[in-house]
Amino acid sequence: MSEPTGAARRRGPFQVGDQVQLTDPKGRHYTFTLEAGKNFHTHKGSFPHDELIGAPEGSVVRTTGNVAYLALRPLLPDYVLSMPRGAAVVYPKDAGQILAFADIFPGARVVEAGVGSGSLSSFLLRAIGDQGMLHSYERRADFAEIAQANVERYFGGPHPAWQLTVGDLQDNLSDTDVDRVILDMLAPWECLEAVSKALVPGGILCCYVATTTQLARTVESIREIGCFAEPQPWESMIRNWHVEGLAVRPDHRMIGHTGFLVTARRLADGVEPPMRRRRPAKGAYGEDYEGPNKG
Repeated sequence: MSEPTGAARRRGPFQVGDQVQLTDPKGRHYTFTLEAGKNFHTHKGSFPHDELIGAPEGSVVRTTGNVAYLALRPLLPDYVLSMPRGAAVVYPKDAGQILAFADIFPGARVVEAGVGSGSLSSFLLRAIGDQGMLHSYERRADFAEIAQANVERYFGGPHPAWQLTVGDLQDNLSDTDVDRVILDMLAPWECLEAVSKALVPGGILCCYVATTTQLARTVESIREIGCFAEPQPWESMIRNWHVEGLAVRPDHRMIGHTGFLVTARRLADGVEPPMRRRRPAKGAYGEDYEGPNKG
């Protein structure tokens, strides 16, 4: 049985064409691609790539300035933060939440709109595997080109489960029996009618938006269309900790707000969503409220 796409690049000794992430004594990272006969240069000296070719991952190399660097393959979270960008990337903390709460499984049929620089596409492809299907839609051809190069660089070539279409999802979506839909775009509510027809009953819609106004309109629009269960909105934050002997404290900086996530389950055709029993806050729907699609 053949290995999944990209798996061979994730293990074994370093080979020509592998990406290497060096970590210096201060914890700074440097990423490059191994080429025979080339040298890696820093302000602390250099060393030949040939020293790493054939060496096991986790080796330490020293520059001509006698500075030690730890050599490892970059993890996917490292890769997406350092890859060339056309648009902003989906950060690893949000990609992890999407994989978990959108329940992305091996073999899943997934539609994605808003490819950006290919960050989320890479996470999704690794999760669904070669037997799944990811159809990505990107309205800007220049973003699609950058995303395709980034994804193929990570997997070592084209991924058999990936199809990339340049154009608006609501105008081009032809997929049916889709298990999951991920919308990373400015106005996901514009695509709700199209994706509701593509999703299987029980399928999951996941929207990634940046602002509170987008969040409010997305949630209210999902409720209004009437074929989804109650949407669940949230955000996540990450705070690292400093641990040195007795000095154990939170880091002074953290990864705070990057975006909001909303998930909702597709109901069976002809089924109305159960009435919500939670009473909204007083004034939440005042006399001037006209619904998500007004004004």
